[in-house]
Amino acid sequence: MIKFRTEKVIDVYEFDKLVTETYGKPYNFQQQDDCKDRGFEQFTVPCEADDYENDTIPEDVDHPEMGVSFKAWLERDPKQSLADDDDRYIVMWWERNFYPTLDMIVNDLYKKGLIEAGEYAINIDW
Repeated sequence: MIKFRTEKVIDVYEFDKLVTETYGKPYNFQQQDDCKDRGFEQFTVPCEADDYENDTIPEDVDHPEMGVSFKAWLERDPKQSLADDDDRYIVMWWERNFYPTLDMIVNDLYKKGLIEAGEYAINIDW
């Protein structure tokens, strides 16, 4: 008999919605790490989490430096203007540059009781 496992699959748009509504910040998982390809991103909850060390990054959309500590992400007001006061791209900057690791988010969602322990996959499709 073939062996298999059961995973909980979350649509990327549903995950983005949960994160955005929970934290009140722009969030788009697919746009992170130079834009993710279609596919499945697997993770376990809870997990040993890695956190970005950066508390700040250049306020420039698509700058090669991406990712900030969970603490910095939580503390920044999404309405705070970018350094050049050109806020046309502020949401894009949050989505592509100013985001924490997936591990930090899912562990916090678990602590808040918004996601159960287990094996998951985010289905990235558009």
